[in-house]
Amino acid sequence: MTDLQQANENNLPSKDESLELYFVVINHEEQYSIWPSYKKIPDGWKPVGDPRTKEQCLSYIEEVWVDMRPLSLRKQMEELKRSA
Repeated sequence: MTDLQQANENNLPSKDESLELYFVVINHEEQYSIWPSYKKIPDGWKPVGDPRTKEQCLSYIEEVWVDMRPLSLRKQMEELKRSA
């Protein structure tokens, strides 16, 4: 069993940080973050896909999170645009 497999099975961080896996997580405001795969994902966040390396997670977020504004603000601004 590899160090990574052992760490994930025991809900512990890997001894080698480069082997650590993370989840991309998203909240109700469509804001993204990463979360270590060995930790319980906090309430209000849900995983997007399978665990991957930190670099893969950050690359994915950079690709998909093109509008940093929270969802509620985007909706409010769209509503103001329609009513103008």
